[in-house]
Amino acid sequence: MAKWLNGSCLKNDVVISSRIRLARNLEDVRFPQDMTMEESKKVTDEILDAVKEWKSDKYEFHKIGDLSSLERRVLIEEHLISPSLIESPDKSSFLLRNDEKVTIMINEEDHLRVQILSSGLNLENDWNELNQIDDMLEDRLDYAFSDKFGYLTACPTNVGTGIRASVMIHLPCLVLTGYINNTLQAVNQIGLTTRGLYGEGTEALGNVFQISNQVTLGETEEEIIQKLNNVILQITEKEKDIRNKLLEVRRHEMEDRVFRSLGLLKYARIMSSRESMKLFSDVKMGIEMGILKDMNSNTIDSLMILTQPASLQKYFSKDLIPEERDIKRAELIREKL
Repeated sequence: MAKWLNGSCLKNDVVISSRIRLARNLEDVRFPQDMTMEESKKVTDEILDAVKEWKSDKYEFHKIGDLSSLERRVLIEEHLISPSLIESPDKSSFLLRNDEKVTIMINEEDHLRVQILSSGLNLENDWNELNQIDDMLEDRLDYAFSDKFGYLTACPTNVGTGIRASVMIHLPCLVLTGYINNTLQAVNQIGLTTRGLYGEGTEALGNVFQISNQVTLGETEEEIIQKLNNVILQITEKEKDIRNKLLEVRRHEMEDRVFRSLGLLKYARIMSSRESMKLFSDVKMGIEMGILKDMNSNTIDSLMILTQPASLQKYFSKDLIPEERDIKRAELIREKL
């Protein structure tokens, strides 16, 4: 189970997690996509030297090139590193804090990507903690910064604050009633964007969406965080309001949906990743609506990660072809439930 799921949180009956990333680059060094091996080593050494005074034994350093393909994919499935970090394994590395809440990624799209991740809706506290880490790094590193534009980044969409704040949110009833399209359109109109389970270009499996800021220039970090937080609270209340109405007018239908899904998860012998995510969503919804009273939604949240292809193979300590994964996925779900 991903350690960050164990943290205390707010609004965890709709919001699964909060994440904030800061993009930073060193002055007078080419961006990672254009740098040489020597330059990438120089960047890595400078960052490691900057953190050595305060990281003590709290962080563990990993080179992407030293990790197996399976280990890399597990880290992505657990949301601890980005998919982009593994694209240049000879140049990229990361520092992971012991509680797995903080990752310092080196030579991803930018020289430095600092991420904080926590369960539930925790944006303001996460930002305060991440800002302190960023201040400590900035005291020891010469960031590429423009008085006119702010922090300079490899992609123009990150210029300015360099902040990308996102919330992973479970919206089964907005999807079920068809309100999700209007909700997502409204989100896009106010400068936010919606992605799937693993970020840009991925699908919203299990009715799980990532909502994040698009604008990084012209607003302060605090304004960006507050705007996202307010929008998430509004969406959360809308989802909960629809859940309550469905319980009033369609209780038997909702209970049947939840218990059928739970039965499949408990007794099926073959289970695809796509099907399991759909069923997890129904059961998680049932827990949060009070239909299932003897289960914890954290169990389902952890299974959503644990049953992904790489994590599943890590759990059983063996390489599995897709057909074998479907059998082992069903076995693991039966074991956990």
